[in-house]
Order: sequence, then structure tokens, then C-alpha cells
Amino acid sequence: MEQLLKIMSEIRPDVDFEKETQLIDGDILDSFDIISIVGEVNEQFQVEINVNDLLPENFNSAKALFELIQKLR
Repeated sequence: MEQLLKIMSEIRPDVDFEKETQLIDGDILDSFDIISIVGEVNEQFQVEINVNDLLPENFNSAKALFELIQKLR
């Protein structure tokens, strides 16, 4: 989880990813942010997040994204 938080914070240092739970629904992350995060996550965690995984519930919080990564491993 720490590695994921680091990736997300490097892309958007202005967001508190440990507390935020409305990253998509609250319009905090835009499509470019998501693409950047997915690219880094795929590379760093050696997973393949595909188009079917690009759902708001998977990206509304760092915890949700971490759960997706665990599922894909």
C-alpha cells in the first residue's frame, strides 16, 4: 500500500490519498491522472489493469485500487 500511495502522490501531490474516498465521484482525479496512475501501477506491481477494471469503485480511493491490485495478482 505504501508503494501505491507514493505513486499516487507523485502524480497528484495535492491530494491526501490516505483519507480521500471520492477520487472519481468527487472529480478529484481526471482521465489523465487515471491513465498516469494505471501506467505506473501496471509497471510497478506487474499487473495488467484493463478497460474492464476502469470503474469508479476501483479508483475512488487508494484502498479500493490496492484491493484491485491484490485481486489482479
